[in-house]
Amino acid sequence: QVQLVESGGGLVQPGGSLRLSCAASGFTFSMYHMSWYRQAPGKERELVARIASGGGTTFYADSVLGRFTISRDNSKNTLYLQMRVLKPEDTGVYVCTVPSLAYWGQGTQVTVSS
Repeated sequence: QVQLVESGGGLVQPGGSLRLSCAASGFTFSMYHMSWYRQAPGKERELVARIASGGGTTFYADSVLGRFTISRDNSKNTLYLQMRVLKPEDTGVYVCTVPSLAYWGQGTQVTVSS
């Protein structure tokens, strides 16, 4: 049974940082590209970042480039998203995915507000 379990979200002030984690199980994590998406109220779902199976290649949305870092630990079957200099427009539900398999987690809420 495939499971993607996100954690690490919360309420943070503008300029703050958070580190999201996604624990994966039920498939061979190290073989697949992984992505983080976010869904903000009233907005379309947005691709935030993507990382290749080996971790050597990454992609970021322009809106987070230079502030967010995606990484993975294949020995722990875990995906990460380090978020820095958070802005109110970063608020949303962050979901990890296995795009090629159409697996999605339940998401973790990130709220950036003073």
